[in-house]
Amino acid sequence: MTTGLILSGGGARAAYQLGVLQAIDELCAAHQAAPGNPFQVICGTSAGALNATALACGAHAYTQTLRQLVAVWSQFHVGQVYRAELSDMVLSGARWLSLLGLGWLWANRRLRPRSLLNPSPLRQLLTEQIEWQRLHRNLDEGHLRALAVTASNYASGEHVTFYQSPYPMQSWVRNQRLAQLCEIRVEHLLASAAIPFIFPAVKLRGPRGRAYFGDGAMRQTAPISPAIHLGADRILVIGVGRMAEPTAPQADHHEYPTLAQIAGHALSSIFLDNLSVDVERLRRINHTLSLIPAEARAATPLRPVELLLIAPSQRLDAIAARHAEALPATVRRLFNILGARTPRGRPRQDGALLSYLLFEAPFTQALITLGRQDALAQQADIARFFGWPAAKPPQKPC
Repeated sequence: MTTGLILSGGGARAAYQLGVLQAIDELCAAHQAAPGNPFQVICGTSAGALNATALACGAHAYTQTLRQLVAVWSQFHVGQVYRAELSDMVLSGARWLSLLGLGWLWANRRLRPRSLLNPSPLRQLLTEQIEWQRLHRNLDEGHLRALAVTASNYASGEHVTFYQSPYPMQSWVRNQRLAQLCEIRVEHLLASAAIPFIFPAVKLRGPRGRAYFGDGAMRQTAPISPAIHLGADRILVIGVGRMAEPTAPQADHHEYPTLAQIAGHALSSIFLDNLSVDVERLRRINHTLSLIPAEARAATPLRPVELLLIAPSQRLDAIAARHAEALPATVRRLFNILGARTPRGRPRQDGALLSYLLFEAPFTQALITLGRQDALAQQADIARFFGWPAAKPPQKPC
């Protein structure tokens, strides 16, 4: 069988994915299953695209690559992702104020802001930490079948999956969804992770020519689809919120929402909603196919796809709120401007927005730990999904 991996977007929330994969690697060893990369098709969106590409480029030494990724996320700080110096914050803020005021009528176009934050450190991190020269070899040597990264075309509004594979495949065309065979480069990752307004769009050559692309989670109506098109028969989906999170406690909220709350709500709609809908759709299709006789099913192009979903069992926005003080002072002041400050004695209301931008070790370490715990809680399902033999009990010392 061809096993696919779907890593969804969500900014700093993507640290959770490394905890899940870490636990799966440990379980693989405990079950004495064949070592190496267990995923022939790896697909990523936004921050998930960064993890996906790093795993694909290190597929020849999967366990070592995974450990290095865990180490990077465990020691994260925002300075590795975006510039948080006072001078950058002041310059960005001044440009936005100029745009929002009457100054936009005569301001120079070159001075108009493209984004709230400058992600130049992220480019350097991706260039240094990912073994780009190994991707071709891993694909040619059979360590991997395909890598896919998604981004959204700002000009056409279409969702594009950029994929790299040595196998002959027909690029798919669906309503507002296109695919393009190409060589995945750092620009594709920066485009896929370009959260709207927060990070700048990136110019790429897409199926309809050159255009600026932004975060791949935007308008991504079928996040699981690329793995299926690329040949996956069973798919592990690692979500980063909502699907397994406990619901928020019921309470009245009389105050008008702050800009930080609205921004967090908007980002959650971009990153989290479509994946849960697509998971439900796939499960429904699988159930429908199970009701069709085998002879009739053979006459259709549809096929059942085994699915395993692992998602946070705790609310990540609440975890982010507990670690808000880990942000640099300049970034905290920016959040305060957006209305993130909460009266003393009351819970923060900006946890959702924080959870996407809190690239700091205390938060990412907490997510890695949670991901590992959630995966270990599903170890029976994981073993069944991969078809591993029963784990041998530890031998008693003589």
